[in-house]
Amino acid sequence: MSALDNALQKAVTSIPECVAAGYVDLSSGMILSMKSVDSHPGEVFDLLAAATTDLFQGPNVSAIENIFRKARGLPDNNEHHYFQEIIVNSDNLIHVFLRGKRQQQVACFVCRKGANLGMVLTKSRMAMPTIESSL
Repeated sequence: MSALDNALQKAVTSIPECVAAGYVDLSSGMILSMKSVDSHPGEVFDLLAAATTDLFQGPNVSAIENIFRKARGLPDNNEHHYFQEIIVNSDNLIHVFLRGKRQQQVACFVCRKGANLGMVLTKSRMAMPTIESSL
């Protein structure tokens, strides 16, 4: 098992009610690793990577970030992104997406809806340095 696999497995066990964790590379649109308490078809992981890339780099998000850069007088080629965390609440799950410090990777954590959102966010943020240093 790779260091990234180990870091994601540790995150799954430390984040409340966590059922899955993945790490997506935005530049390639690929999932680098995924850990889950259940088995899922490979297509689910591919779709997660594509959806995460759309969430953070889709055309509308890019347009908003460009407007923010222009309003603040920053160059268009600035590597910093304004959208750092996205939380999606579905019928039964909480999905937390956290952009890494390198700005080109995103960790995805999926937890059961009954989990305390504050603890999910805190533990997810605490897992990021270990996940990022595993690459």
